[in-house]
Amino acid sequence: MKKPLYFIAEIGTIMYVGGILSHIVIGAINPHPTPETAAFIYSYKLQSAYILILPGLGLKILIDLILFFGLGERAWWMRIKLAMTAFLTVNAFVFLVPMMPQLLELAQASVPDGKLSEAFHVLEGKEKMVGMSNIIPLITEMLMGAFKPRLSKAERMRSGSAT
Repeated sequence: MKKPLYFIAEIGTIMYVGGILSHIVIGAINPHPTPETAAFIYSYKLQSAYILILPGLGLKILIDLILFFGLGERAWWMRIKLAMTAFLTVNAFVFLVPMMPQLLELAQASVPDGKLSEAFHVLEGKEKMVGMSNIIPLITEMLMGAFKPRLSKAERMRSGSAT
C-alpha cells in the first residue's frame, strides 16, 4: 500500500518543485521586464501556481496525512517532513498565492506609464523574500521523504542499525 502512495507523492513533488523552478527561470530570463512583459510573467506564474504548484503541494499533503494518520507512519523523518510541509503550505496560501494576482494587477496598471510602479517593485521584493524562505524547508522535506532517515536512537535500534 505504501509504494503507490510514495509514487503519488513523487508526482506531487515533481509538480510542486517543477512549478517553482519554472517561476525562477521565467524571472531570471527577464530580470528587468517592461510592464507588458511583467504582466505576461505574472499571468504565467499565477496559472503555473494553480496548475502545478498548488495541486502538487496538495498531493504531497494528502499522501503525508494518509501515511501519518491512516498507516501510522510516526517516524521522526515523517514528523519533520510534516512540519516542513506545514511551513511551505502557510507560505503558499498566506503569502505567495495572494501576491500573484496583486503583482499581475500592478503590472497591468503600469502599462500606460511604460514603467513598473514602485508598489510593484516593493511587492515583488516581498515575493522573492518569501520564496527564498522556502529553500531550506523544501530541501529538508524532500530529504526526509527520499531517505527516511532513522533519527532517534529507538528508531535505529528497531532497525538493527544502531552503533
